[in-house]
Amino acid sequence: MSTALIIGAGQGLSASLARALHARGHSLVLAARDTSDLGTLASETSATLVNCDARNGDDMARLFETVDATGPLDVAIYNPSARVRGAVAELNPDSVKNAILITAYGAFLMAHHAANRMLAQGHGALLFTGASAGVKGFANSSSFAMGKFALRGLCQSLARELHPQNIHIGHFVIDGGIAKPNDPDPGNSVLHPDAIAQTYMHFLDQHPSCWAWEIELRPQSELF
Repeated sequence: MSTALIIGAGQGLSASLARALHARGHSLVLAARDTSDLGTLASETSATLVNCDARNGDDMARLFETVDATGPLDVAIYNPSARVRGAVAELNPDSVKNAILITAYGAFLMAHHAANRMLAQGHGALLFTGASAGVKGFANSSSFAMGKFALRGLCQSLARELHPQNIHIGHFVIDGGIAKPNDPDPGNSVLHPDAIAQTYMHFLDQHPSCWAWEIELRPQSELF
């Protein structure tokens, strides 16, 4: 049975992704800095939980050892991001560095470890959750823009490098707010996490003759 890895697992989008991948028959590994609140999701999806700081190279190496013990890696998803809001003259440089490490450097580490395995087996998919901040910068959001622009650049480079090697790269620009879990009627002014997850699954099913590398998702009422 093939394995799907989600880094940055939580109760929102990543939980919807976990359920969708479980329904497709994947064995799941869910990684987060703190997995203490993921027990119910792990039981529901038969997932293995791993405490992992995506910024830390040793943590990421150990995570992929767990993945190797679970089964061949078919899908790897990077979901973490961090931002520090405020005027550029007032931001704490260490906080900005931390945000960029989480948003971009951790994504590189996932790509590095996953690509090694997928190149050896001849197939796989690497999916990354982006944001509109990776396409357009906003005032008082420079740290988030730097991290998400770097993530988008990583994905574009990976697509050019790895698509010819039968490894599908996906960058998902989430342009809008995501509905909270268990919201009984979120409406169409926010993105529904289950609907986002289904778009990820549709992406995985694309024929190699027409692979996308990036998709923008926004609610119908979101302004461009």
